[in-house]
Amino acid sequence: MTTTQPSPWPPETDALLAAPASHRLLLENDQVRVLDVAIEPGVREPEHTHQAPSVMIIDSPARIRYYAGGTLQFESAARPAAPPGPLVHWQEPEGPHSVENIDQHRYHAIRIELKQH
Repeated sequence: MTTTQPSPWPPETDALLAAPASHRLLLENDQVRVLDVAIEPGVREPEHTHQAPSVMIIDSPARIRYYAGGTLQFESAARPAAPPGPLVHWQEPEGPHSVENIDQHRYHAIRIELKQH
């Protein structure tokens, strides 16, 4: 873990405050914060930030549009079939962004944010 550095984004942009409909707190202690992330079909969540590095475990992927600073950055391609097992990847802290679910089913992931010491 790295040393604590102040976040460049205001606290009110945190996902739990700025996008509470798509982010739910599952666990928090001095080491981690675990979020349940769910975006229903046709929904674009409000712009928000994630101020800590994290591991994303996507157990129900969906086609999405990813916006940063209000600008469309990418749109995921259609997948012919669901991959076997969850998708897991590393995420650096994310500045203001939002995700739109453009699929016919719910997007779901668990985000494990690592608190820096």
